[in-house]
Amino acid sequence: GRRMIAGFIVLVPLAVTYCPLCNTGIAFERTIDGEVVTFGVSGNLRHSNLIMWDSGSETWWQQATGEGIAGDYAGFQLTFHPVNLVAWSDFRATHPDGTVLTGPVGRRGGYGVNPYTYYDSAPSPALYTGPTTSGELYTMARVLAIDADGDAVAYPYQVLHDDHVANDTVAGRPVVVFWQPGANSVLDARRIADARDVGSAVVFSRELDGQTLTFEWSGEGFRDQETGSTWSLLGEATAGSLNGAKLTPEVAINHLWFSWYAFRPETRIYRG
Repeated sequence: GRRMIAGFIVLVPLAVTYCPLCNTGIAFERTIDGEVVTFGVSGNLRHSNLIMWDSGSETWWQQATGEGIAGDYAGFQLTFHPVNLVAWSDFRATHPDGTVLTGPVGRRGGYGVNPYTYYDSAPSPALYTGPTTSGELYTMARVLAIDADGDAVAYPYQVLHDDHVANDTVAGRPVVVFWQPGANSVLDARRIADARDVGSAVVFSRELDGQTLTFEWSGEGFRDQETGSTWSLLGEATAGSLNGAKLTPEVAINHLWFSWYAFRPETRIYRG
């Protein structure tokens, strides 16, 4: 990861994590009390969500929330870093020189194979013991969720599929959620290339250089109403007076609804 401090780009050590039972891809800063640690998978689950441990104190950490739940740092909160679940084609278009982590050694099919066949269309999650999910959404529904200063909001993919754009305010901050098709589910068919298209959802601040922008779907992409500039899924203006400008990403996490609800039952559901 990178951060700008006093005009300098500073590299930030990160742990990039994924729990397939909850569809949660989350990045955390891995410096704890000044020590850079390595995270690993404990093999334990809570509410079907993976529990991590760190190499420094061997504290157990809840991946979904970044909270220490047992050990020296119980009650400590890890710092989230913005990360998105998008199609490879969208990443490559925005970052043509980007690098890719080497695929699993010795695993047939590598990144192209899904061992959790049709999991996200099952009636209930695997190995789940926890709060009964609110009936407002299907148990396994995909949501993009924000939790900012106690204001928790879930943006259902089924709503985003219709609107493509959600202009909202979370904890007093103007944000926008973009959704577009083109990303296959990694929890559907055995061969991911054959899986159904569930699309990608990402979130950014709507504030840019002192101006609050309002976005809309043009039928082919994203556009702000104030300048008419067009924007990519990953928040970069590609045409118009703001061409080359970049929106600031907000921390948001993809979840299956049961998983987010288990940890944040007070969540507001965005309805469009």
